[in-house]
Amino acid sequence: MQDDIDIAPWYKQFWPWFLIGILVFAVVIGLGLLFISIAYQDSMVRDNYYKEGRAINMHLGRDKMASDLDLAASFTIDEMTGEVSLTLTGDLPSQPSALQFDLISPSHADRDRVIVLNRVAENAYAGQMPERIEGRHYVDLSDPARPGEAGWRLTDEVFLASDRTYQLDTK
Repeated sequence: MQDDIDIAPWYKQFWPWFLIGILVFAVVIGLGLLFISIAYQDSMVRDNYYKEGRAINMHLGRDKMASDLDLAASFTIDEMTGEVSLTLTGDLPSQPSALQFDLISPSHADRDRVIVLNRVAENAYAGQMPERIEGRHYVDLSDPARPGEAGWRLTDEVFLASDRTYQLDTK
């Protein structure tokens, strides 16, 4: 006599549903990651590499102009009021009436700040920062009246903290 063993149909067993569950879980996680990547695009990626590459030569010319003029600047940022105070020294024929002070975040474009510093004395400039920022930033100081290859710029990487004096020079 043979023993008849009752085998349940496949849909009543554990292992097929376990394997299907793994596949469904992978699809749900994949769709979630796709949604996140579309909704929160990376701001660090530049889409016009040719234009960026051409701009490098312009920036090098502006750096050389600052070196030829022997420019240097020192600045402080008041923690309480957000005021940026800057002193510019060098062999400029005439002091600019305003300076453009760019604070560029290396990782998040929405944290970039452009501050216009107006002249308050012979070689002293002041401007107002909209909100307090800290951490690593690139600083780019230039004369907005002389853009492009005719202008100059001072640039450096700084770690912003309260009550410090920062130096920019042509190194």
